[in-house]
Amino acid sequence: MFIQIEETPNPESLKFLPGRVIMDTGTMSFTHETECARSPFAKRLLQTEGVVGVFFGNDFITITKTADREWYTLKPIVLGIIMEQFVANLPVLLEEEIQTLSSPELDNDDPLVRQIRELIDTRVRPAVAQDGGDILFHSFTDGVVYLKMQGACAGCPSSSATLKSGIENMLRYYVPEVLEVRAVE
Repeated sequence: MFIQIEETPNPESLKFLPGRVIMDTGTMSFTHETECARSPFAKRLLQTEGVVGVFFGNDFITITKTADREWYTLKPIVLGIIMEQFVANLPVLLEEEIQTLSSPELDNDDPLVRQIRELIDTRVRPAVAQDGGDILFHSFTDGVVYLKMQGACAGCPSSSATLKSGIENMLRYYVPEVLEVRAVE
């Protein structure tokens, strides 16, 4: 099995591409072992000393490390865990959780929120996924769009520039009611 590794704009995150689908639909982010009930795989990765974030995209896994650890020591450990997972053909998510996660939520948002979500889903998220992350719509209140950064985007030094220069300008162009874009934790 060959696993590609790509750098991301965040020096603390690497993108691992095992050459197979990780998530059929959606994405998942884990930053604490307590969040890993639905993914023993994510739990094993987070138990690696120095790993503080695991993000599953469609065909990639982004791993975020602490600043005091070096990638040259963590990469072989992470690669081993990923390789064991897929060679043993183990599921990324437990079976009973997959059904729950794949059912779409009912979207009762107003037309403005639907337009903002559509722009984020079609123009922002695909570009951000190439860098090993994801940006999810959180809310829209009083002209401010709140977005949640995940994967390589969370904690990335260039994420504030991406929010302000890229996403905010694009949303303001298409949706004049948008005054500002902010990240939420």
